[in-house]
Amino acid sequence: MPVRHLMPAMLCSLLSVVWITSGLAWANEALPVKPEQVPAPAPAPLKPRVAPSVAKPTEKGPPSARVGPVGTVPRPASAPLLPSAITGNDGAPMVLIPAGEFTMGSEQGDDDEQPVHRVVLDRFYLDTFEVTNGRFAKFVAAIQSEPPWGFADQETPVVQAERPVRWVNWLEATGYCLWAGKRLPSEAEWEKAARGTDGRTYPWGNEPPTAAHAVFGLKEGDETVSPIGNRDAGSSPYGVHDLAGNLYEWVTDWYDDAFYTQPAASNPRGPVEGTTKVQRGGSYINSPYRLRSAFRTKGDPTEHDPHVGFRCAQDAPP
Repeated sequence: MPVRHLMPAMLCSLLSVVWITSGLAWANEALPVKPEQVPAPAPAPLKPRVAPSVAKPTEKGPPSARVGPVGTVPRPASAPLLPSAITGNDGAPMVLIPAGEFTMGSEQGDDDEQPVHRVVLDRFYLDTFEVTNGRFAKFVAAIQSEPPWGFADQETPVVQAERPVRWVNWLEATGYCLWAGKRLPSEAEWEKAARGTDGRTYPWGNEPPTAAHAVFGLKEGDETVSPIGNRDAGSSPYGVHDLAGNLYEWVTDWYDDAFYTQPAASNPRGPVEGTTKVQRGGSYINSPYRLRSAFRTKGDPTEHDPHVGFRCAQDAPP
């Protein structure tokens, strides 16, 4: 831009800076410099010596990635611990089943329980108790669904709110778990939660069941399904209740009587298709034989049965 277009004040300032700069340059050239006034050069800094016991880093990186003294190994960050108990979206308490290996199957059981094999599972959460009438009634109301057969009298979810829901088929059980942000447990997950890692026969150990352990051995049709959580002596090693007796429980797997002959090494999920779904745990009408944690039976996924209930599982962070 031409100088004549500048504002007068800006022009004066610019000329002053030029004049002062020029004057200082002229003065520096005009004045002689005495030799003794020239400052002596500063001595070069000494290069620090590296201690022989400290290895010099070979490349740059964040402090956690740099190599420390010889013979030391950087400590990896530990994964955060998960809580041993949580509350599900449906308000039901859940317990953590830790990852690891356990024994699945039984040599003293039926052919479909054999061969005994080792299975590795990831950690997961499982409902401490079976899903109750009261919780299932909230699901029915939330999705505005027809209640299961034997549940439509409006009295059951109120008077028997703490009893496990029954007359629920596999499809309805799956729907509830999805509504609650959960899923049905796999057959392997259910068995590990029931028997732990020491191969026990029942959730509480190897001794035969008594009335303190489980509800079993009653007559067909008796209205004696017990409220949840009143058989503390029968809880599993992880604190899961009512995994033996009271009601069978649906799991997610299709049933195959030869499934154990080709066991998966980790996290088995059962056959990809089938006609019946696996049930576990025995019911109030069964003998101790069917209360064993390795016992397997099956049912039509569309069938409503007064002896079958369910509980939900939930994935844990890896």
